[in-house]
Amino acid sequence: MRPTLKQMQYLIAVSETGKFNEAARRMNVSQPSLSTQIADMELELGTTLVERGRHGAILTPMGEDIVRRARLILGAVEELKFVTKNKSDILTDRMRLGVIPSVGPYLLPRATKTLHQKYPDFRMSVVEERTLDIDRRLRDGSLDTIISTAEDHPGSESTPLFKEALWICVPPDSSLAGTHDPVKLQDLKGMPLLSLGHGHHLTLAIHDLAKQSGAYVSSEYEGTSLDAIRQMSAMGAGIAILPSLYAFVEASRDTDIVVRRIDHKKAERQISLIWRDTSPLKKSFEQIAEVLKQSANTLINERDW
Repeated sequence: MRPTLKQMQYLIAVSETGKFNEAARRMNVSQPSLSTQIADMELELGTTLVERGRHGAILTPMGEDIVRRARLILGAVEELKFVTKNKSDILTDRMRLGVIPSVGPYLLPRATKTLHQKYPDFRMSVVEERTLDIDRRLRDGSLDTIISTAEDHPGSESTPLFKEALWICVPPDSSLAGTHDPVKLQDLKGMPLLSLGHGHHLTLAIHDLAKQSGAYVSSEYEGTSLDAIRQMSAMGAGIAILPSLYAFVEASRDTDIVVRRIDHKKAERQISLIWRDTSPLKKSFEQIAEVLKQSANTLINERDW
């Protein structure tokens, strides 16, 4: 007997929740049943996968490795099901999409509405995480495709969606708030820039801008979201660097700040739809990419400032 797909799903649920009772609730089974299946899997493999204790369930190093491999196996099975169901060019199944936080909330509402109208039987589950995290989940098979910056996911295949400029965000009393015209890179010299935490592509871009302009990245505050660094900028903590979609959808409505586009080739990034180069779903991804591209272009062209 070999480990079953269901046992693999149970083990992944334990790894993600850290508790047997929460994993059982997620998988819609009783806790004893889930525990028994995990124990049977350990017996079959001849190793301990989960360290059980009062504080929850912690995966052993072997358990972590098995979870990584199980995600690849389950991802391959899902791709197999998708391919056999979709012999035509029409999207009719569920797909798992990962997206970086600076893009997802502003692009996906419009895009998913269009996708549902165009492909009524298609469903998409969405995970919003840091660049590092969605790269890991794409590689281990728990995501089918992701929206991110292609250079951060080497070895993958991609198609470009849109090019996004970067903008500064400052309070009205800032020396950079006198106009809405694009700001030159040299105008940032000596200024503190606010960034997101480790693992975000935008953080790397901000550090690069600081190096190119003679600005510096503030060590006094590290935001957890674009909203957080925008609000800190409004209070005078530094200059927030915001991508276009966020600047268009959120920042432009905030009367406590002024936004200006940065006029420099380093102050832009290419957003793409990305997938494993071994995935058989390329044609489906390209269909999705067309809708995403149209939605992004509509959002960007709606703003004239």
